[in-house]
Amino acid sequence: MSTGYLWHEVFGWHDTGSGPLFPADPAIGIAPMPHLANSDTKRRMHELVAVSGLLDHLTRIEGRPATREELLRVHTPEHVDRIVAESASARGGDAGDGFSAFGRGAYEVAALGAGSAIAMTEAVVSGRVDDGYALVNPAGHHAVAGTGMGFCIFNNVAVAARHAQAELGVERVAIVDWDVHHGNGAQAIFAADPSVLTLSVHQANCFPPDSGHLHQRGEGAGHGYNLNVPLPPGCGDGAYGYLAETVLAPALAAFEPDLVIVASGFDAGAMDPLARQMVTSTGFAHLVDTVRDAAASSPQGRLVMVQEGGYSPLYVPFCGLATISALAGVHVLDDPVLPIVAAQGGADLLPHQREAVDAAAALVADLRAAAPTV
Repeated sequence: MSTGYLWHEVFGWHDTGSGPLFPADPAIGIAPMPHLANSDTKRRMHELVAVSGLLDHLTRIEGRPATREELLRVHTPEHVDRIVAESASARGGDAGDGFSAFGRGAYEVAALGAGSAIAMTEAVVSGRVDDGYALVNPAGHHAVAGTGMGFCIFNNVAVAARHAQAELGVERVAIVDWDVHHGNGAQAIFAADPSVLTLSVHQANCFPPDSGHLHQRGEGAGHGYNLNVPLPPGCGDGAYGYLAETVLAPALAAFEPDLVIVASGFDAGAMDPLARQMVTSTGFAHLVDTVRDAAASSPQGRLVMVQEGGYSPLYVPFCGLATISALAGVHVLDDPVLPIVAAQGGADLLPHQREAVDAAAALVADLRAAAPTV
């Protein structure tokens, strides 16, 4: 068994500007400080993968920039052209929502992120590796066809999914998104497409506003192939483990994808500043076990994971290490933070959490009934 791994040093150079979320502005009280989505967190994750010795058990995959043609399978020409133009400016620009700032050269970094998701997908589909983890930056899952948002410029997983269908002979793709914020990008991009199952597990009413509801099921021929699992704040390993068994595994079994792509965010982690969930590194490893087993039971058994959010520079590296370790089936280092975060609650499934998961699980029956044959 071999697990691919991809990281490029330029991902650590992506510039999100100053100010914790918005650009620094003394007039409104925002002092300069590192942005919460600064690149240091993902760089620290890569360094832990290397220093722990896990890197020695992985197969390095080389990234490449996505071409304009590859980006245009998902995004509009106007969006791509605007990012190119603003990226060339000395002052940079923003992803499209007015507050997701980026510095000069961001287009090259974002295109490398999308192309690296493609590169890992190619490595897995070709059989060069059994599965793989692309640690890319910036994140992508909030980007829709015509704009970026929420720190995302291009939708990396969507670009990889469309490439797999257009160039690699893949017909059915499942995108599983467990970033704590709703995977609105894939939901919008594939809304009418029954060949792509989009499944988002997220904290309800977190980001984007008014997004990720149970009733958002897809459109037209794609109705039923979008599944949201909005969770109340405070869900930890207990709730996430329960949804893995009652929603993720049955949905993937019903859809029988040729390829599973996971939008892997660690902002559901217990120490994250941008959400209020309590998942530990153990909880993330259990999610990996679930999707890996589900992918293995599908006819093709292909699994690709692509990095999304996660904003705790202390805990993201350990969640990432546990995730990639589970993917590779190798244990190299215990999580030294686990005794602290595990003691804060979240291990038990509470009644109101079960109710939220069961509401989503009830929709899997519709997916099973509607699954197309190819």
